[in-house]
Amino acid sequence: SGLMISSPRRLTTAAESSPDRAERKKELLSHDGPDLQDFISGELSEKSKWDEYKGNLKRGKGERLRLPPWLKTEIPIGKNFNRLKNTLRELNLHTVCEEARCPNIGECWGGGEYATATATIMLMGDTCTRGCRFCSVKTARRPPPLDPDEPYNTAKAIAAWGLDYVVLTSVDRDDIADGGAEHFAKTVSNLKARNSQILVECLTPDFRGDLAAVEKIALSGLDVYAHNVETVRELQRYVRDPRANFDQSLSVLRHAKKVKPSVLTKTSIMLGLGETDQQIKDTLTELREAGVDCLTLGQYMQPTKRHLKVEEYVTPDKFAHWEKVGNEMGFVYTASGPLVRSSYKAGEFFLKNLLEKRKAEATVAE
Repeated sequence: SGLMISSPRRLTTAAESSPDRAERKKELLSHDGPDLQDFISGELSEKSKWDEYKGNLKRGKGERLRLPPWLKTEIPIGKNFNRLKNTLRELNLHTVCEEARCPNIGECWGGGEYATATATIMLMGDTCTRGCRFCSVKTARRPPPLDPDEPYNTAKAIAAWGLDYVVLTSVDRDDIADGGAEHFAKTVSNLKARNSQILVECLTPDFRGDLAAVEKIALSGLDVYAHNVETVRELQRYVRDPRANFDQSLSVLRHAKKVKPSVLTKTSIMLGLGETDQQIKDTLTELREAGVDCLTLGQYMQPTKRHLKVEEYVTPDKFAHWEKVGNEMGFVYTASGPLVRSSYKAGEFFLKNLLEKRKAEATVAE
């Protein structure tokens, strides 16, 4: 799908005590990479301490990098969070937020008085037919068949939560003729039939370049069509499954816009995989030329020992620089930060831009 995904693990809300932490460290080194707990434990550093951080941000040969202070984050968990979690379990639905151990889970699910409650639902099971080197979702050549009730159950659950904005994503299902496009489209139309006000983003696979599948989803009634290029052109073969590539991804984004010009298109790039500034700039230029509206940039995190190592921890200042570049290049919005993930606060960005656009159009009309 397009986030660094890993198997679900427990969520612990309070930082564990020191002896536990030492044990935890041993356990970590023995198998997987860092999980949510490692984001939480330790000092929740303030910005003032960032400047003093003296750790090395680029990886030397044979090294593993230490987590810099700006990647340590609190997990705010409230009533809405627990409600969402329980409904998911009852309806046997998967979310990327949990599978990917996303550090922003409390913020996005929480919503709150002024914020937009957003969740990212993973359709078509939790087993992928591809094996990208940044992602630790389970893989198999022939995953279990699709659950025909899933589009209906998903729509029902989301309507019941009263979410303002939902992101539907999925694993790659190269074993299915249309890659599961019909399944996506059914979920969107079911949802819109139950609540026409809810905003829907689909974060789709590339369907092996099958543009008929892209079209099916682009015309399903969604508001945002997202597909992630993941990394700069030069690192595609190294980072993604060989069945994915930059041009194929660009064609997906282009086609969605072509068949439904009013739809917003969106993509995401992970930094810290060894890309150069020039490569980032060239990639953004190509994305703009393909008519991509929205862009998110975040820090790549190594999900387990078996996955690609982090080559560099990019500083918050550098992310701010790319956000400025993105805005200057004409993206409708650019969300760029170490903890930004492709669906991060998607609702807020979308709504804000929609309202601003409408205001601008109204002014012109006058």
